[in-house]
Amino acid sequence: MTHSPTDPADAFAELGRIKLGEVGLDDVLQRVAELAKRVLPVPVEVSVTLVRGGIGHTAAFTDDLALEMDERQYAQGAGPCLDAATSGDVLSVPDLAADDRWPDWAERGHKAGVGSSVSVGLPIQEAVVGGLNVYARIPHAFDDDAITVLETFAAYAAVALANAQLYDSTASLARQMQEAMASRAVIEQAKGIIMGERRCTPTEAFNILAKVSQDSNRKVRDVAQALVDRAAGTPER
Repeated sequence: MTHSPTDPADAFAELGRIKLGEVGLDDVLQRVAELAKRVLPVPVEVSVTLVRGGIGHTAAFTDDLALEMDERQYAQGAGPCLDAATSGDVLSVPDLAADDRWPDWAERGHKAGVGSSVSVGLPIQEAVVGGLNVYARIPHAFDDDAITVLETFAAYAAVALANAQLYDSTASLARQMQEAMASRAVIEQAKGIIMGERRCTPTEAFNILAKVSQDSNRKVRDVAQALVDRAAGTPER
């Protein structure tokens, strides 16, 4: 069974139009999976595996079948999607019924109706690696041309994923910095209140906050906020 595929050039162009400031990492991963599904002439299901600290998880998928095939590998700690992700290689399984590299995974996949698969490594960065996994219900679904298309597509996808992760990390760092600055500001306010009440130095004021924090098992920032709220006549949070 075949269908009219999307021109790979159009899929690549769509990847290039992703505006990372407007979509989250999860959305980018899902669009990568959906675009990969559309570029092949045979019906397939696609997933994206991310591996961090040796632990894999499926970050996006086009159908439960792809998710189930991935999760069987995670449970066993081995399989083409994990091996492709960690090695960066292309791992093709032309016929699950005849493959002996991952026998339990292949047998269960064959019983679930999967005939063949291809996993292409996505080297995103040292801390996180990934794999683009494509599953077909018929054996020998991926000829050399199909694998070449997937390799080229994966190269584009890897860039999009790396940029998305970098943007996501940068945004998280910015949020953390904002939170740290807000915490510092409220702590300085609280120190000023204590200095005015106790006629003490900034160091002594902070030591008082730290002592209350330790005795009450609360964060210094929370102790400081409660003091500032009380001084302002605001009900304690």
